[in-house]
Amino acid sequence: MNAERDLSPLTPGVVRALTDKLYEKRKVAALEIEKLVREFVAQNNTSQIKHVIQILSQEFALSQHPHSRKGGLIGLAACSIALGKDSGLYLKELIEPVLTCFNDADSRLRYYACEALYNIVKVARGSVLPHFNVLFDGLSKLAADPDPNVKSGSELLDRLLKDIVTESNQFDLVGFIPLLRERIYSNNQYARQFIISWILVLESVPDINLLDYLPEILDGLFQILGDNSKEIRKMCEVALGEFLKEIKKNPSSVKFAEMANILVIHCQAADDLIQLTAMCWMREFIQLAGRVMLPYSSGILTAVLPCLSYDDRKKNIKEVANVCNQSLMKLVIPEDDEMDEAKPSVTIPAEPTSEESISKPEAVTTGSLDASGDSSNSGVFTVTSCERIQVTLNLDGIVQVLDYHLSDTAIGMMTRIAVLKWLYHLYIKTPRKMFRHTDSLFPILLRTLSDESDEVILKDLELLAEIASSPAGQTEEAHGPSDGSDVRPGPVELHVPARAGQLSSSSTKGLECSPSTPTMNSYFYKFMINLLKRFSSERKLLETRGAFIIRQLCLLLNAENIFHSMADILLREEDLKFASTMVHTLNTILLTSSELFQLRNQLKDLKTPESRNLFCCLYRSWCHNPVTTVSLCFLTQNYKHAYDLIQKFGDLEVTVDFLTEVDKLVQLIECPIFTYLRLQLLDVKNNPYLIKALYGLLMLLPQSSAFQLLSHRLQCVPNPELMQTTIGAGSARTAASNIDYTELLQHFEKVQNKHLEARHQRAGRAEQLDRRVVL
Repeated sequence: MNAERDLSPLTPGVVRALTDKLYEKRKVAALEIEKLVREFVAQNNTSQIKHVIQILSQEFALSQHPHSRKGGLIGLAACSIALGKDSGLYLKELIEPVLTCFNDADSRLRYYACEALYNIVKVARGSVLPHFNVLFDGLSKLAADPDPNVKSGSELLDRLLKDIVTESNQFDLVGFIPLLRERIYSNNQYARQFIISWILVLESVPDINLLDYLPEILDGLFQILGDNSKEIRKMCEVALGEFLKEIKKNPSSVKFAEMANILVIHCQAADDLIQLTAMCWMREFIQLAGRVMLPYSSGILTAVLPCLSYDDRKKNIKEVANVCNQSLMKLVIPEDDEMDEAKPSVTIPAEPTSEESISKPEAVTTGSLDASGDSSNSGVFTVTSCERIQVTLNLDGIVQVLDYHLSDTAIGMMTRIAVLKWLYHLYIKTPRKMFRHTDSLFPILLRTLSDESDEVILKDLELLAEIASSPAGQTEEAHGPSDGSDVRPGPVELHVPARAGQLSSSSTKGLECSPSTPTMNSYFYKFMINLLKRFSSERKLLETRGAFIIRQLCLLLNAENIFHSMADILLREEDLKFASTMVHTLNTILLTSSELFQLRNQLKDLKTPESRNLFCCLYRSWCHNPVTTVSLCFLTQNYKHAYDLIQKFGDLEVTVDFLTEVDKLVQLIECPIFTYLRLQLLDVKNNPYLIKALYGLLMLLPQSSAFQLLSHRLQCVPNPELMQTTIGAGSARTAASNIDYTELLQHFEKVQNKHLEARHQRAGRAEQLDRRVVL
């Protein structure tokens, strides 16, 4: 190389010194270059200045020789110092070769590059802001440099650059965000620390509104929050906390909808800190944005519902998730049920704290959110604005999520309860739309009756009762076939009348004519059919929870309707053994439950046509179990008919089970429910058939404890001579009119014959099976 020709105006001595291995000699050369450039500046000789910078860049800083590169770096720094305030005119030429040296394999050279750039930036100050992105990019790489000296040098440069950005009001945030969005996903701890430090600085500058671009970096921030370093996690937590404070102060400028997806994802994170932080953000979003968050309900529920079953180890997450769940539920209003998807979008005026409008639902998939639509309208929430915006309640997506969580057997009890509360709330607020989902929800709601938790069953029954009694369910289906064809078949099928109108006349009167009976919709009868089907296929459920379920339903719905419909269905039941068991269960509930006090009083006197219709309906089904039929006659004070029935018992097959039921009836007679019956024993003259019926029971019993109990009771009857029946003697109460007791007695005999035939068939099949085994 001919130094005098190619490198002028640099002197040969300066050239040699710049390439020397000793730092001191390179420093002397740099001072000479500084002096030279100052002269050019004084002469306003820009061409020579550019020429010197080009030589230092191409021939030295980008040279293959390491010492030449070091000389080039210190020379470029000297140029910048000499240029002073004019260095801004040559920054691109000064900075680019220095940044190239950031990638040098020699750590010492990387350090000198930091030093050179520091001097360049220190002189240029605000003039470097147009080149901020390339500086930031270079610094982000050095932040993770393994050499401590290089890292220390980069930190000094970093602090200087932060001071310049903080002082200036000309920072190009729009141009910087794409780079920040890219770098924020770095997995290197030092790079992450560098990124967070810059976010904190930019967030603190009043003239820089980083909140507008939060949707672009929020996901990356939550990623960094999961870093292994406690220090980085703490820094990120502080940054997120500052953003949340700003969101609370200025909710009108927040793009809530654009960040909903991000929060949903991180609310499901395995890391507790990420999950808790995301859940806290979600809580604030729902409370601040209001109905703007409704289109994302399905995704929010996907994230929130599992957290409700967390134990005390994640108590904080559970509590925040519960607030999210309750707040989201309150956003659903009756107006959401008024819009038909087939009609144009309807909007409603904004409230002081939320914009409430309804538009055509958008497709939102389970587990993730679809923010499609006009995000410029729905994405930004204006607290005090009176503008109208479109808000979508994606009911299909919500129901899909709720169905999934209710069907998941591994889900916790509190989650199942929350799901049932949500469904109940939706049926209250948006019944018309919810009834479109009833056929798909019905089977899972019935299966939930087998849940281990009583509280879950109670919520499930409340929901089923609401479905069965809601006016929104009064569809044309109520007058159409109710053969259960739309219900999934179970192991045991119940024979149901072809049409609801084909019920027995007494049943129809009891259901439709009673002024005290609320009108039920088409799902009520379906519910009763399927509940009995459930009991038939799951005998354990009937044994352990049957009484509990029916008693609760009597509180939630009309007890008369429940007993009337079940009796009518059981009348057509083909599994006679189940029918007998079910009748026995219903009878026990009727006679012993405090919830049925009013119904017992209604049946006790049979004063109204409705009560007589109910008695006849119950009687026909109760005939599946002879002893329960007698107890029903005792309850309704049909003592003569009870005596007539007991006379028929001589023709029945007396089994151990039969005697056990008689034993239980004797025990019931001693209970407070039959106090009136025992008192009527004092009036022997007017109640001869009562006494004869009791003696009939006594004669049926072997000499057991029940025999002794009933015998002692009958010994208390005054003046036994009056027990003889005389012509004209009768019951203290005239037999209820409009009841054909002869026909009822014939019905009893007919049913018992069916049961006898069924027992013989079962015995025959068992005998054939035994023969096959022997053979």
